[in-house]
Amino acid sequence: MAQVPEAPATPAPLSVLVVEDDEGIAASLGRGLAREGYAVRHAATGTEALRTRPVPDVVLLDLGLPDLDGVEVCRRLRRESDAAIIVVTARGEEADRVAALDEGADDYLVKPFGLAELLARLRAVLRRTRPTAAELLVHGPLTLDPRTHRVAVHGREIALTPKEFDILHCLAVDPGRVVTRQEILERAWDAHWYGPTKVLDVHMAALRRKLAVDGLIETVYGRGFRLADPATLTGTDHPAGPTP
Repeated sequence: MAQVPEAPATPAPLSVLVVEDDEGIAASLGRGLAREGYAVRHAATGTEALRTRPVPDVVLLDLGLPDLDGVEVCRRLRRESDAAIIVVTARGEEADRVAALDEGADDYLVKPFGLAELLARLRAVLRRTRPTAAELLVHGPLTLDPRTHRVAVHGREIALTPKEFDILHCLAVDPGRVVTRQEILERAWDAHWYGPTKVLDVHMAALRRKLAVDGLIETVYGRGFRLADPATLTGTDHPAGPTP
């Protein structure tokens, strides 16, 4: 008897953890997200959020939590996972935005907001953090995995901060193309970044030190940055060494 081919498995819905101590707001967000097909869970405290397993795909994080400051929760979530983090809070001061974004938040939304805007921002964040083509990006001695956020040079894995990875990813997705400073700031920090661009120089210098490949990231003065042609780099034919 011929076997009947199995139907393709239905992909699991993306999971969203709503970290919010206001039960009414949490319930409203949960209903709206569930209608859009997301699998929603709720944590009323920062401690509960940090203990949630399995790790969700997306975290909607309020900053005004009863036990831990939301920025600290954001920092620990980013250190322990690659979940997308969208801050949803009544705290709209620039200092709060900068602190959360610097600690790894992918977006920042100030209450009150509409569900349509939240969903649009969620989709945009997922496009950035969960690319549909999760293939390895290879450029000369550099290997970058968008799915796991791992980076290796000459086969040796190096540890990057989330911002350093985002900067490198901006350059690696289209090597050779000049990426402007503003484009990097908007993609790695915030779509409405109006702060000083010096912050990019600091992260770029740290990234270059960690990559330790002279000339890999070129500065195109007055325009931006790009990855250099591998043929122009010295030492790109080194054999991959063992991971230390």
